[in-house]
Amino acid sequence: MLGPSGLHSIQSYLIRRQPAMLALLRRLVEMESPSLDKAAVDRIGLYVAECWRRQGARVEILRQPKRGNHVRAELFPCGPSVTKSGKPAPPEAFAPIYRGKGRSAPARQILVIGHLDTVYPLGTLRKMPFRVRGNRAYGPGTMDMKAGIVITLFAAEALQKLGDRVARRLVFLFTSDEEIGSESSRRTIEAEARKSAAVLVVEPANGLTGQLKTARKGVGEIEMRVTGRAAHAGADFEKGRSAVLELARQILKIQNFTEPARGITVNVGVISGGTRSNVVAAEATALVDLRLRRPADRERIERKFHSLRPTTPDFKLEVRGGLNRPPLERTPGVVRLFRLARQLGANMGLRLEEASVGGGSDGNFTAALGIPTLDGLGGVGEAAHSPNEFVVMDSLPERATLLAGLLASI
Repeated sequence: MLGPSGLHSIQSYLIRRQPAMLALLRRLVEMESPSLDKAAVDRIGLYVAECWRRQGARVEILRQPKRGNHVRAELFPCGPSVTKSGKPAPPEAFAPIYRGKGRSAPARQILVIGHLDTVYPLGTLRKMPFRVRGNRAYGPGTMDMKAGIVITLFAAEALQKLGDRVARRLVFLFTSDEEIGSESSRRTIEAEARKSAAVLVVEPANGLTGQLKTARKGVGEIEMRVTGRAAHAGADFEKGRSAVLELARQILKIQNFTEPARGITVNVGVISGGTRSNVVAAEATALVDLRLRRPADRERIERKFHSLRPTTPDFKLEVRGGLNRPPLERTPGVVRLFRLARQLGANMGLRLEEASVGGGSDGNFTAALGIPTLDGLGGVGEAAHSPNEFVVMDSLPERATLLAGLLASI
């Protein structure tokens, strides 16, 4: 593990670099990057790729036909680790601290993952421009997760500038579609994770105390579509079969699927249907958010949805979808990573705590493969996805120091 003196050197360096960190954060925030705007996400991807090239990283642009391109940067160890005798250690000495499912060869890399996209549409800056108030920087995506990009770049810079020895290859993957389900990036994330000893996720910390995330719920979406029979609401009311009414009956059924004690929640977030008030609705649709804590509950809850049937033969009911992010469980490997981070934090004068949260991230995918994953290593702030989103500026060098310590200690 990186010792207190080395950690202190990194922290001192990064505190001096805080103005540069803030300048980069502003630049990234002002490069708006909504998930569904490929051109916008590609622009910020090219800029981030150039930042990595300036650090001497080997950079790949992973091109996507529909979504934004992903950026992969690779840095080899900053210096040769040594054995107790003072001689360089052979690569075989870097056996993984953690071993994932199905892995037989030693893992030579650490994977750091984040994302380039935000939930904010183009033009949001006109209503909520980047601004600094006291120790807080406000703006769309400041905390989620432009700050994570800044933290990662400067953590790598500090390790290189100060010559700290890193035993493993460092791979940094920034994707373009995390906020919309990671459909185009999941395969790449999982492929990189399978080659990794550990995965570090630079999503925001939990709360203003900077809690790290050692568990996340699994996340899914269910679409329920009902087809009935249209009719004039006045002249032929009896001939109609209201899809809206049938959908309401189904919603009353699925509200009973929620089991708070087991961490299962079902939320009907969007409903639509019908054409006019004087027409019996022929079609209606509901989009349902599904969250669960235990992988063992997945099959049971999905089966409940897909076993739903219309209340009468006059209706047709289609149910599509299911869980798209498995839970991130607090496994022994995750706990070991957290304890390492907590010790590094203590050496920095920080008291780091852990949290279990309801939201998902790309860390859910990597943890489900059995790769120890530590989440919430990004900026400290609040109000993500809202007009009041902010990141605490002093957290930037602090979290970059913690990330650098982990990279040098795993």
